[in-house]
Amino acid sequence: MTILQSYILRRVVQMFLSALLPVLGIIWTTQALQRINLVTDTGQSIGAFVQLATLILPTVIPLVLPFALAIGITQALATMNNDSELTVIESAGGSRGIILRPILGLALAVSAVSFTVDNFLEPVVRQEVRQMIASANADLLSSVVQENTFRKIADGLYIQIGGRRGGGVLTGIFVGDSRDPNVEFVYYAREGAVDEKSSALVMKDGEVHRKLPDGGVSIIKFDSYAFDLTEMTRKVGAATLRAQDQDLFTLLHPDPEDSNYQRRPQTYVAELHRRLTEWTFPIIFALIGLVVSSDARSHREARLHPTATALLLMLLFRWMTFYAANGAEEEQFFVPLMYVIPAITTFLCIRQLASNKRLVIPRTLQEKFTDLTGRIRLLRFGNSDREAR
Repeated sequence: MTILQSYILRRVVQMFLSALLPVLGIIWTTQALQRINLVTDTGQSIGAFVQLATLILPTVIPLVLPFALAIGITQALATMNNDSELTVIESAGGSRGIILRPILGLALAVSAVSFTVDNFLEPVVRQEVRQMIASANADLLSSVVQENTFRKIADGLYIQIGGRRGGGVLTGIFVGDSRDPNVEFVYYAREGAVDEKSSALVMKDGEVHRKLPDGGVSIIKFDSYAFDLTEMTRKVGAATLRAQDQDLFTLLHPDPEDSNYQRRPQTYVAELHRRLTEWTFPIIFALIGLVVSSDARSHREARLHPTATALLLMLLFRWMTFYAANGAEEEQFFVPLMYVIPAITTFLCIRQLASNKRLVIPRTLQEKFTDLTGRIRLLRFGNSDREAR
């Protein structure tokens, strides 16, 4: 690699990191805050929330990398163009390959990182996140010990705790159980505790009201009563893994006994093809960035900023690929589109770069754009003159 190529690569990497880190931080924070209910609803510690937020990070990286790379490329090359560096390279007889080679090498490295994270690291952390959430929901002691709040434990099952004392003693216990449509139970107890070994709520000094379908109510007082929650614990504590949570090898050879695969086998097909295509997006976005910003331009030329142009093209491309991926979860017809859209985009970008032509606004649109900007300038200057008078 020549000194000039090293210089271009360094500029692009600096811009890439400057775009990656803030955007990654914003999206990561947004995704983490959506899971704040793990603390508020299940009573988990702040440490569990920090651990969950850390595990979310790898799921965000593949989404951000392509956009950050394209923004870094267009910003770096636009700055070099404004500083007349691209003009100097072109005037000295330098080919566009001087710019393309280091940037495409960086794009290949970013694509390799995206493939590794998306296929090997992200499935592991997704499974860990689902297991954490399932374990938190199954933590009965955390779920029920929230004073003066009705807690829905399951459909038709509600628990309220008046307070708690040291040693895990609960006071003012109320349990409403209407899971059986033929009979309803209401339990009151002065105090009690959760027995984690038997998954039971042990209530003391209370009474149970039994309401029959005919409207009759029977009341039974008890000194000690164990309310069994084993079935609910087993159901809530089991993590359900979906196609997005599986690694690449599982997607290639799914377990035919997997209940989720039996219900929606097409989602596994769509997820497999998504994994095999989306890792190329950093390369495609880099090509888009090069198409709109790798040639020297005059400062007087009317055009959108290269970053704005690249973002518009990337958002259009991403929308089409999202549409194809979502459609592939329902119909096999959309699976080829997941390959056709990136292939056509790559071909058009390579053809544009190989032709060594500039990406220009069509004449009619350019004239309309120039006329609009002229009208805005006249209007602005006219207002300034009136204010001066």
